Amino acid sequence: MEKIIERFIRYTKIHTTSDPKSESFPSTERQLYFARQLEQELRWIGLSDVKTDEYGYVTATLSANTDKKCPVVGFIAHIDTSPDFSGENVSPRLIENYQGRNIQLSNDGQVELRPEMFPELLKYIGQDLLVTDGKTLLGADDKAGIAEIVSSMEYLHTHPEVKHGKIRICFTPDEEIGKGADHFDVKAFGADFAYTLDGGEIGELEYENFNAAGAIVTIRGRSVHPGYAKDKMINAVLVANQIVNFLPSEQRPEHTEKYEGFYHITSMEGNVSEARIEMIIRDHDLKKFEARKNFLKECCSLINLEYGEDVVQLQLEDQYYNMKQKIEPVKYVVDIAEQAMREVGVEPKIKAIRGGTDGARLSYMGLPCPNIFAGGHNFHGPYEYLPVQSMKKATEVIIRICELVAESR
Repeated sequence: MEKIIERFIRYTKIHTTSDPKSESFPSTERQLYFARQLEQELRWIGLSDVKTDEYGYVTATLSANTDKKCPVVGFIAHIDTSPDFSGENVSPRLIENYQGRNIQLSNDGQVELRPEMFPELLKYIGQDLLVTDGKTLLGADDKAGIAEIVSSMEYLHTHPEVKHGKIRICFTPDEEIGKGADHFDVKAFGADFAYTLDGGEIGELEYENFNAAGAIVTIRGRSVHPGYAKDKMINAVLVANQIVNFLPSEQRPEHTEKYEGFYHITSMEGNVSEARIEMIIRDHDLKKFEARKNFLKECCSLINLEYGEDVVQLQLEDQYYNMKQKIEPVKYVVDIAEQAMREVGVEPKIKAIRGGTDGARLSYMGLPCPNIFAGGHNFHGPYEYLPVQSMKKATEVIIRICELVAESR
């Protein structure tokens, strides 16, 4: 327990935030720095075939210690932390034996973890929690996943009595900006199937996720002196507002849950002459997903009909798809993870991801890849926390999966 805590804290202190505006890959040099640190550590704990490629993917092998022929299993986590909140100068703090009270995060008392706001905290009474100082995110997404994979591989290497087949691991850059699988070489990775350690609370096991698209709506207005603007001016800001108002207000992230999809405005800016809306579109159901995209197209067409010219231009691009379609034919990979959880005392929580992981894209690239809990809560902000006992259980699940895969054939 002490070693995995130390390992995780050491990882969080390395700044690895990705940058959605960067044109390089990986998007930030700091991710390469962490990748090289991980490469050295993997060599030190005894793994082979360790390398960091030009794109910042760290891969390694734990060789089989059984003669029994069995599938090659992989474990994947991502190096970067979200650009949604500061990931620099992270200063984690360990709360031992949490007793259900408010946790003051910032010195000024302005940022607190309160059970009334985050009732899940009460599940962890008596456990140890890693929290932030209220100024940054924690980085459990996904440095908890990395720490769990590295700790599991170290355990297996030093405990040859635990039999397993060949195991491959990979740490990817730029997952948080949707590019984590862009240069992933599935063939070179050489696994029959894999698991991302990128989920939330203990027990999460996911093989469904959103179908996802990103949209950029550009509005070109017509700026005329307001004193003489009648029947001439087209105010791009107001046109942008029209488009937003077309979208059903009840289908926003703050009003949806479970399998409900949404439209989410992530950015809106402009002036009379030009405005720009950036949004994401999400739905688990492929038909509903296509209907959502078509509805946005119709909204833009209506605006252009109203103003009699191409005032609105829509750039719409699919980002990833629901992995369920690729996982269901090989459902046994989910069954193995579910069995592993139960056998180490974790109750599986099989549910759909209201988001996406590298595993979604990798599944469509030929590597079936469900998602397993890493243990954290409240990702991407200062209220993020990580129960230490959940990390320990994640490592136990990884180890048991490796055993079960070796026993499967």
